[in-house]
Amino acid sequence: MPFARISLLKGKSQDYLSALSDAIHTAMVETFNVPSADRFQVIHQHEPGELIFDRNYLAGPRSDDFVLISITTGKPRTQEMRNAFFRRTAELLQRSPGLRPEDVMIVVSTSEPGEWSFGGGLAQMTEPGWEARAMGTPT
Repeated sequence: MPFARISLLKGKSQDYLSALSDAIHTAMVETFNVPSADRFQVIHQHEPGELIFDRNYLAGPRSDDFVLISITTGKPRTQEMRNAFFRRTAELLQRSPGLRPEDVMIVVSTSEPGEWSFGGGLAQMTEPGWEARAMGTPT
């Protein structure tokens, strides 16, 4: 049930944005045990001066292609899973759309299941059998 906010500078093509979205989602499916249909993302494109980042802090050098990916998950992932997600995301983004790993920053935050409503005014992840329904398994 991750939700991704993806921030980058304006000016990329729709194909670039689609590749960015696809790579992040694929990495979550492969490493976070996320159902393939569980895809919720927002892409924010910023004017110069609206996305502020240090070009060298703890990694880099970062270019104007810098992307900040903020993931909110409905359940905690182990450090091993998070590390696998970080690596896989950087690898997939390097393949397509051609993003340098130094330009990829990822922040993972967790929340409680009752803090999510997927619609209908319900907190679906507090209902018995929700995980099976999310994975498309009959309950």
